[in-house]
Amino acid sequence: MATSQTQNPLKTPFSQLSIKEHKPWFYKPRHLTITAAHPHLSGRKLRAAVIGGGPAGSSAAETLASGGIETFLFERSPSTAKPCGGAIPLCMIDEFSIPLHLIDRHVTKMKIISPSNIAVDFGSKSLRSHESIPMLRREVLDSFLRARAQSAGAQLIPSLVTSLELPSSPFSPYIINHTTNNSRKTLAVDLIIGADGANSKVAKFIKAGNYTCAIAFQERIRLPDEKMEYYQNLAEMYVGDDVSPDFYAWVFPKCDHVAVGTGTVCAKQDIKLYQRGIKERVRNKIYGGKVIKVEAHPIPEHPRPVRVRGRVALVGDAAGYVTKCSGEGIYFAAKSGRMCGEAIVSASDGGERMIGEDDLKRGYLKEWDQKYVSTYRFLDLLQRVFYGSNVTREALVEICGNEYVQRMTFDSYLYKKLAKGDGWEDLKMVLGTIGSLMRCKIVGREMEAIKF
Repeated sequence: MATSQTQNPLKTPFSQLSIKEHKPWFYKPRHLTITAAHPHLSGRKLRAAVIGGGPAGSSAAETLASGGIETFLFERSPSTAKPCGGAIPLCMIDEFSIPLHLIDRHVTKMKIISPSNIAVDFGSKSLRSHESIPMLRREVLDSFLRARAQSAGAQLIPSLVTSLELPSSPFSPYIINHTTNNSRKTLAVDLIIGADGANSKVAKFIKAGNYTCAIAFQERIRLPDEKMEYYQNLAEMYVGDDVSPDFYAWVFPKCDHVAVGTGTVCAKQDIKLYQRGIKERVRNKIYGGKVIKVEAHPIPEHPRPVRVRGRVALVGDAAGYVTKCSGEGIYFAAKSGRMCGEAIVSASDGGERMIGEDDLKRGYLKEWDQKYVSTYRFLDLLQRVFYGSNVTREALVEICGNEYVQRMTFDSYLYKKLAKGDGWEDLKMVLGTIGSLMRCKIVGREMEAIKF
């Protein structure tokens, strides 16, 4: 028999919903279908739980709380952060009101280095005087965004979510079972936003389906002052079979150290081999450095088959919003969290009305896909064309030397819109790409023969 705490949980104060002993149970209806009109809530506000306190979860929680919804933000380990290169697009600073003191470096120069160690400067000429690529640390950004969500009214719960229970009827609550300091507790909510990363428990709970994941591995290395000066405003990207069979490796500057890392989808078991490869490539540049932290984390390669089910929505890495080719996810995580929160606030009339699956699909998923699906498809195409072999990687680096290509790339990356190009320049770019692929095919064969 259910306890009195869960008979009418949404009318019970949060502090009284915690219990010491509770055996998880699950309702498993085949479908959760809401057919009745969504009712007004009497004497209370809509209650939402956001699971995961990274950029996606914090942005969602801030938006919900600011919009009048009773919001609970679950974060298992507030003191830790996801391993991440830390680059964000320039537009994110204004769009998400990121204070400038959080930015470690304003990168104005990039180098892309080919398998044969041909380096192309990317940005020194094509970046405008007011443009840069901001670099920051995730632990700094995540902490700031969580604090801002709390200031908006979200209640931060430092707790591990262990299981979820489905509603017994269309408008009854979800039950969140969680553990804090070895104490088992429950919370009843109207809806859930899953922002709990690539290994999302929320995604498993709603049977959102699997997706392909890459593995990212990086070491933070504190360099001697003279070595760090080289990376003052410079980021480097390396491509080649020695550093990754299907992605790229990087050296990104932080406040007092650099992040040196790599990623792969198809050969996760060899990630440490590729990490040794990038460290060998940059050996002279990081000589004398001290490793201060080692990090690894899965990164989704495409959206999940299901991102909304019932009154549960996925955002950020849990939804699969990391771009191919660049591996970028911070902006898209924060943006998806905000868009999902805005859809809920709008559909619920500021927390006054219950919402349903159709509201989430219409107000969140449809808007997201219309805005960004073309970007994801384009970057997926680029990765499949250029990251498959050393031959095509040589071509990629050659193409990146073109100032028009650089300008188009920065316009798209910095401002998160597919840049509109010049028709004649676009045609020349296509012809140049074909020429590069043809030339580099010959060069690549000669290189492989020399290696053999």
